[in-house]
Amino acid sequence: MSTTPSPPTTNACGTCALNNAANLRRLGVDPSGHDLVVALAGNPNTGKSTVFNALTGLRQHVGNWAGKTVDRAEGGFEYHERRYKLVDLPGTYSLLSTSEDEDIARDFLVFGRPDVTAVVVDATRLERDLNLVLQILQITTRVVVAVNLVDEARRHGITVDFRHLSRELGVPAVGMAARRGTGIEDLLDALERVALSPDSFDGRRVVHRNRRLERAVSHLAERITQHVPGVTNPRWVALRLLEGDPALERAVAEGRLRDLVADPAGPRSETVPEEPDA
Repeated sequence: MSTTPSPPTTNACGTCALNNAANLRRLGVDPSGHDLVVALAGNPNTGKSTVFNALTGLRQHVGNWAGKTVDRAEGGFEYHERRYKLVDLPGTYSLLSTSEDEDIARDFLVFGRPDVTAVVVDATRLERDLNLVLQILQITTRVVVAVNLVDEARRHGITVDFRHLSRELGVPAVGMAARRGTGIEDLLDALERVALSPDSFDGRRVVHRNRRLERAVSHLAERITQHVPGVTNPRWVALRLLEGDPALERAVAEGRLRDLVADPAGPRSETVPEEPDA
């Protein structure tokens, strides 16, 4: 890691999360003094805290999320003469807004708009953990999948084809054994590539093919796009509004959807099997 104190200006600055500083501060995160903002997400017990400590070392502190009693850990690190702010989101199995932890993680990704999100998954329980990855890809394609505990998986006879996983997800997937310090450099390289060149990655997003649902989503997404041109992923916003998501309902009522900038990486969709009409 570089220790150079004054990083150069990059082309990424025009689209970086620092231009979203007001929203970040509203969420309790001060991005000043950093060039890029990274969110760290993942299920509980995936080694996410180990990855956080490996990246930040002693340059970290713990507080509370704004207006919440949930702990918020954040820290900093430098890589290739750029300063990164790393925000550790609460460990959660989903972003369906059924708990305070899920609300915090989801709101930070939607409204905080980090430059890149590292999602830590357990190589021994990859199928379960990819559920959260796919949910996050509905919000942003600026994602790196950190497949941790590959040493444990190897002991259980499990191997992961990271190239194939990256192709299927459309975003980088790197193998790690964070307790041993293995894969940290690969993770840093992937975070830099996604943060500085988001257009190079085409994350997979799932489209549900229930005909009645599709009609409702398409109609509402069109209305959202007309009302707020450039809104991030109007299909996802439409789905959450149809589900009665209170945070997004408040964002619409308060006009804060206009703060959401379109994700520059064009999504690639995966069609799930058609469901019968209800």
